[in-house]
Amino acid sequence: MADVLVKETTNPYEIVKGQIRHACEALELPEIAYELLKAPKRFLEVQIPVRMDDGTVRLFTGYRSQHNDALGPTKGGIRFHPAVHPDEVRALSMWMTLKCSLLGLPLGGGKGGVVCNPKEMSERELEELSRGYIRAIAPIVGPEKDVPAPDVYTNPQIMAWMMDEYSRLEGRNVFGLITGKPVEVGGSLGRSEATGRGCVVTVARAAERIGLDLTRATVAVQGFGNAGSVAARLIAERGARVVAVSDSKGGIHAPGGLDVDAVLRHKRESGTVLGFPGAREIGNEELLTLDVDILIPAALENQLTAENAPRVRARIVGEAANGPTTPEADAILRRNGVLVIPDVLANAGGVTVSYFEWVQNLYNFYWTEGEVNQRLEEMMGRAFDRVYAMHRERGVSMREAADMVAVQRVYDAMKARGWLH
Repeated sequence: MADVLVKETTNPYEIVKGQIRHACEALELPEIAYELLKAPKRFLEVQIPVRMDDGTVRLFTGYRSQHNDALGPTKGGIRFHPAVHPDEVRALSMWMTLKCSLLGLPLGGGKGGVVCNPKEMSERELEELSRGYIRAIAPIVGPEKDVPAPDVYTNPQIMAWMMDEYSRLEGRNVFGLITGKPVEVGGSLGRSEATGRGCVVTVARAAERIGLDLTRATVAVQGFGNAGSVAARLIAERGARVVAVSDSKGGIHAPGGLDVDAVLRHKRESGTVLGFPGAREIGNEELLTLDVDILIPAALENQLTAENAPRVRARIVGEAANGPTTPEADAILRRNGVLVIPDVLANAGGVTVSYFEWVQNLYNFYWTEGEVNQRLEEMMGRAFDRVYAMHRERGVSMREAADMVAVQRVYDAMKARGWLH
């Protein structure tokens, strides 16, 4: 029995199926709703031959999962990583369905991956792999079918290669195939800051709801990469005092507040936040339990656990990272009165601006960065309000509320389309 329990809590596919099952039951939906949502509508496995720099040909395995397209074309990233696994890809596509639905986007959930180690590949090998992957999945993707994006160890350059290869196959430019591209070939302004910006919008809304004055609030940010550093800078601009940040090498703490721009310069020059003048060095674990008002985990999954959750003193946790809180920790934080903004909502700024990019590509009409940021703030704010209302009305956690809001919208679309009978 113990083995089964361990498997259920570590396999992402089993976890997301459990989430969807729970939401369907809480909403009292018919069994067919869960049956349609518990697995991807389509799952493709492909083999990609690549001629390596040493002259040998190596075969790579790739996947593309399309979970549900009731609301519109599927959407989701492509990751290049040695640990890519079919169940992981399936699960991530299902979480993308929830995320797109929650934000009110006319999109469903997709995800892709290739089993490889890009750190050991030359630029030429990566380009050949990228083009080979998009050729292999070309029959099932496209602006009105499935719109990929970057994810772990993929970037705007890889997206540009994929878009170019697909355009060659079509004999015309198809910028709307993929998002996360360089601005020169149809990328959107504001995309690089979108995840951190969206997180700050939801944290600010949460602070309003619980009566926390953001200009008097203290903040700790775990993870000072793209999302974390942007969140730290933007929440400081709103008047909050960022007192601690960390990266993979460790953290720094200054109760009087950190100059976030100066920390960013220091990290660029030294490669780490450690050694920043006037700050005490702390570990990542200590950062999570500092006496602050707002905690933003923006690093890895499973950082808040049953072991450390009882010592978390923040009033708000904004999950900029994917899966930073274990289910056990989530229950403890809720019992202790901590408002957790779940990842599916807090870090949805990225997919929202990816949606904006897709829209701009389809119209061939591009927005200013200010227009992108304004629209992002409006959509993130509306999504937060919907989840918070469900949380209060049904007496459930914010995570459960987010799942319920998302599943209800997909269910309504499936019902309207006649899929349930």
